Amino acid sequence: MVQEETLNRVRNAANQLGYRVNGMARALKTRRSMSIGMLVPDITNPFFPPVVRGAEAALAEAGFCLLLSSTDNDADKARSQLDAMIEARVDGLLLGMVRRRDPAVDRLQRSVIPAVLFNRTVDDDGISSVVPDDALGVRLAVSHLYELGHRRIGLVVGPLFTSNGERRLRAFRREARRLALDVRVVEATAFDETAGLRASEQIIAEFAGMTAVVAGNDLLALGVIDAATAAGLSCPRDLSVVGFNDMPLAGRLNPPLTTVNVPELSLGRTAAATLLDVIANPDRPPDQIVVPVTLVERGSTAAPADKDLRASP
Repeated sequence: MVQEETLNRVRNAANQLGYRVNGMARALKTRRSMSIGMLVPDITNPFFPPVVRGAEAALAEAGFCLLLSSTDNDADKARSQLDAMIEARVDGLLLGMVRRRDPAVDRLQRSVIPAVLFNRTVDDDGISSVVPDDALGVRLAVSHLYELGHRRIGLVVGPLFTSNGERRLRAFRREARRLALDVRVVEATAFDETAGLRASEQIIAEFAGMTAVVAGNDLLALGVIDAATAAGLSCPRDLSVVGFNDMPLAGRLNPPLTTVNVPELSLGRTAAATLLDVIANPDRPPDQIVVPVTLVERGSTAAPADKDLRASP
């Protein structure tokens, strides 16, 4: 019961003195820290900064701050960072570093902290998630190559201990059967350019006559192009390449990368909004939200140059 004039005088004095609310004291009283923890597997991957930006914007609008940590694809580091977030009493967690079977998530589910997975899921359906439509993305990529005339197509897939690696592999095999394609698959050890290079060297050496490759993400696609160049192949004349994610600057590569566009900002915003809803409604059942994707056609794909390798009309 304070008059508006008195309230304004107190606020002005606080601003002039640089007073800030004691967050720890407020958290003890309200049982809210007004902070959200977010763990990503690799902040140097260009896919993640826009996702973080989208989540941060949605959380800020609701009065929450974001605590960000990168696990560097290290399971032990992920576990320790998750413990630190829990000990900091964050109000919720956004997790993008999980593996399909992840002890860290098992521990989290025994705690009282709400959480939402993004970009990846675990095999257990007991936690909400927001993920891109991996199956549609792969279907669009393979159909695009098929329509160009490619019939011998390789897949450089991401690690199969991740849900997006496994889902993209499953979708690729399904499309290959449907279209009667001749295919080969090689698993990269990580979602990065170096792993893409090593996996691509293997598939180029083993799969004679391959005219196109679908990569598990854009960084893997860069590794494919590097390996093709080292083998004396030109992209797209000798080898067409399709990525996944449409990372920033993908259209400015040489050649510009044909890729599946995942709306990163929207994915981050949706993940944050879902978490806020879980916090407000702790008894809501877990669900999986699938974010639509589209194919962006650029210069890294073309019809097979060798007329003997083209599909007959």
